[in-house]
Amino acid sequence: TMLTAISMSAIATNGVVPAGGSYYMISRSLGPEFGGAVGLCFYLGTTFAGAMYILGTIEILLAYIFPAMAIFKAEDASGEAAAMLNNMRVYGTCVLTCMATVVFVGVKYVNKFALVFLGCVILSILAIYAGVIKSAFDPPSFPICLLGNRTLSRHGFDLCTKMVVEGNETVGSKLWELFCTSRFLNATCDEYFTMNNVTEIEGIPGAASGLIQENLWSSYLTKGVIVEKRGLPSPPPPDTPVDMDQPYVFSDMTSYFTLLVGIYFPSVTGIMAGSNRSGDLRDAQKSIPTGTILAIATTSAVYISSVVLFGACIEGVVLRDKFGEAVNGNLVVGTLAWPSPWVIVIGSFFSTCGAGLQSLTGAPRLLQAISRDGIVPFLRVFGHGKANGEPTWALLLTACICEIGILIASLDEVAPILSMFFLMCYMFVNLACAVQTLLRTPNWRPRFRYYHWTLSFLGMSLCLALMFICSWYYALVAMLIAGLIYKYIEYRGAEKEWGDGIRGLSLSAARYALLRLEEGPPHTKNWRPQLLVLVRGDQEQNVVHPQLLSFTSQLKAGKGLTIVASVLEGTFLDNHPQAQRAEESIRRLMEAEKVKGFCQVVISSNLRDGMSHLIQSSGLGGLQHNTVLVGWPRSWRQKEDHQTWRNFIELVRETTAGHLALLVAKNVAMFPGNQERFSEGHIDVWWIVHDGGMLMLLPFLLRHHKVWRKCKMRIFTVAQMDDNSIQMKKDLTTFLYHLRITAEVEVVEMHESDISAYTYEKTLVMEQRSQILKQMHLTKNEREREIQSITDESRGSIRRKNPANTRLRLSVPEEQVGDSEEKPEEEVQLIHDKNTTTFSSSSQSPGDEVETAPEKVHLTWTKEKSVAEKNKSKSPVSPEGIKDFFNMKPEWENLNQSNVRRMHTAVKLNEVIVKKSQDAKLVLLNMPGPPRNRKGDENYMEFLEVLTEHLDRVLLVRGGGREVITIYS
Repeated sequence: TMLTAISMSAIATNGVVPAGGSYYMISRSLGPEFGGAVGLCFYLGTTFAGAMYILGTIEILLAYIFPAMAIFKAEDASGEAAAMLNNMRVYGTCVLTCMATVVFVGVKYVNKFALVFLGCVILSILAIYAGVIKSAFDPPSFPICLLGNRTLSRHGFDLCTKMVVEGNETVGSKLWELFCTSRFLNATCDEYFTMNNVTEIEGIPGAASGLIQENLWSSYLTKGVIVEKRGLPSPPPPDTPVDMDQPYVFSDMTSYFTLLVGIYFPSVTGIMAGSNRSGDLRDAQKSIPTGTILAIATTSAVYISSVVLFGACIEGVVLRDKFGEAVNGNLVVGTLAWPSPWVIVIGSFFSTCGAGLQSLTGAPRLLQAISRDGIVPFLRVFGHGKANGEPTWALLLTACICEIGILIASLDEVAPILSMFFLMCYMFVNLACAVQTLLRTPNWRPRFRYYHWTLSFLGMSLCLALMFICSWYYALVAMLIAGLIYKYIEYRGAEKEWGDGIRGLSLSAARYALLRLEEGPPHTKNWRPQLLVLVRGDQEQNVVHPQLLSFTSQLKAGKGLTIVASVLEGTFLDNHPQAQRAEESIRRLMEAEKVKGFCQVVISSNLRDGMSHLIQSSGLGGLQHNTVLVGWPRSWRQKEDHQTWRNFIELVRETTAGHLALLVAKNVAMFPGNQERFSEGHIDVWWIVHDGGMLMLLPFLLRHHKVWRKCKMRIFTVAQMDDNSIQMKKDLTTFLYHLRITAEVEVVEMHESDISAYTYEKTLVMEQRSQILKQMHLTKNEREREIQSITDESRGSIRRKNPANTRLRLSVPEEQVGDSEEKPEEEVQLIHDKNTTTFSSSSQSPGDEVETAPEKVHLTWTKEKSVAEKNKSKSPVSPEGIKDFFNMKPEWENLNQSNVRRMHTAVKLNEVIVKKSQDAKLVLLNMPGPPRNRKGDENYMEFLEVLTEHLDRVLLVRGGGREVITIYS
């Protein structure tokens, strides 16, 4: 307690301490979660302390002052304890009602009574010291009757002798009748009674008797054992069990050191009484340290001296006689007191009354302080009270909880409960002081200088040890209650920022962890996707596709790093409020989708630079993202400025350059939310190119989430005709076994086949559009001649030619080109980035290039515009000719054969994927890289569209080169 007082003094002098006392100190030092949990536990401890003091008051009243007031009477000695407990329940409820009424009237009356109670306590202590001094030369008469070495209860007999003389006849005494069948000397008696003599000793031989040597050592008893005097000769007792109805003094409970510590500890819990009423103190910073330390020093001296003096003056059998049965219920300590036993009886009665009033005064104020902070939502009603601030509702709840302790009635059962709560409070007071001292926060400047973190740590350790020493199961229950309150406040409580030490401790721990991460890259066994999720907002700064965050939550399951980022166009000075709104919107969505991570919104002059900045600079130190998750730009063909798909391709290039993995979710609007459940289905993985195993890892992570838990994993790999399909399947199955991944394996054989007309048409549409858009930078006449030339060449061709040696290429792009979509007014939009080019793959030669075209050209043909162009230029090209241009048969041999081969690969692979995985819940595909030069960027998008058409949910995966799933544990 002294160590706790030192820590509390340091905290109390580090700023103003309003109402709440110890709760305020802990909450402002360790945060609202710890403060609320420990504060409520301390409130419960203070409330149960009030119940204990009230029970002590009733015990003194019924045992020593007015025994006749007992409502319940015991029929025999064995029922006395139960009768006393019932009496304590009845009278305890009445006394609690009276005390609660006094507290309700006003704390000023409690303060007036406090001086009276203090005077009674001081008189009682002085009377005991005076009695001890008197006993040294004139000990009081306090006879104890022993049978052998067994202590006898005075109930049922008056003379400590076996036989008495009545007239001229010697007969058995009343004690004889208790052990024998009759008063006559020839009666059958108890064997132990027959073998041992009855002796009478003084229960209080005095301080000069040298009894301290005998009582110095411990003597613990088990329940139901007879209290015996050590050192007194006695024949061994018979093997027959002891009759509990015989007039012996029995131990009412099993005693041991830790139990006695738990029972004794509430006597030193008053150190928090002053801090609990800190709101009523004139200068809490001065009063709490001075009053608390002096109170502990005084009471400790009184307690220690009393224990030593009682052991020097009173027999051990009397000290262990809890209910005073050996002295017929007389108060032993009262007999020792001088000048009269009534001094200590009355003093004890009023002191316990005063302690009960103090508990009923401090506990409601503690609950009121917790309620007014608003950290526990359902307790806010108890923050209200009378106009003068008296906690009326908190007092009512305190009285109800205190009644629970009174109904328990047994002091020995109530004491360990409140000991746990008080010890927990003391432990966290010491922890708060130690944390603040070690962190050396600038705000930690206590006026009390006599503290050190080692003292606080020692006090915290002793409190924790005492909790388990006193009662390990009560300690676990108290910790469980505190843990539940902590988690409730963390989950439902109001967010408070009090500059607490736990936040500072978190910052220190985070700094240490980040510095450790800088020491080297993570091992492959620890590799997991650390996501940078790029989202787009609408005009109201709301996320366009919240399903992307749902998928993030399903993929991450709260593990690792997640950064959700967005880009706003403009300048920082003009768009800072919009960025704050966007950040708040993302945070709300992350909370709703249960995404554990961070949010970041940057403002840039254009989206391209903003995304580049996020990819380069997100994260801190070793806590960096290694994977980028984006949505597929589904309407990239219809964008007027064409920047959407250009930005996407540049994003692919930058992630590749940064060795980052890339996940592209296509048809993200169809991805399931966190509330959906797939009762069956498959997650299909098309493992076309070995990427280190990332394609295998993603379904494994997804299946940990309840949305995908019941989906089975299938892995498809593609083989050509000259491959050994059986061996490939066997090797892949073995590889999955070593990865500890369960999946169904299937090898799909791609047959050599002629290039279909559909493939040529797709390629032609792509190249014709590029050719026409290329001409938009020519003069009007040159443009018309160029269009007429292309049209004439296409009409004149009737021959079909199938290129030879067309082979399946596995590093292909994906996605359908899609024919030009008709607008409502029969508008056809033609888009081209740069001229056609070969698609970059591992087998591409550097020379596969075509001449460059303008970066971005639009040509929109409508009926009205085509007529106007005809009349204006008087060109021989008619609207019918333009129409024929889009319906013409292709000139196959004039097409770029590299594009034809790639389109053929995309079409054939898409046919196989759709056939096998059309009903799959999710399809994962390798995503090839973009062209090395930028001439064929639009063709890259077309290939990706062709590859993934007719599939509901697609996740394109491109490895970064660093992720490798190890097969070793």
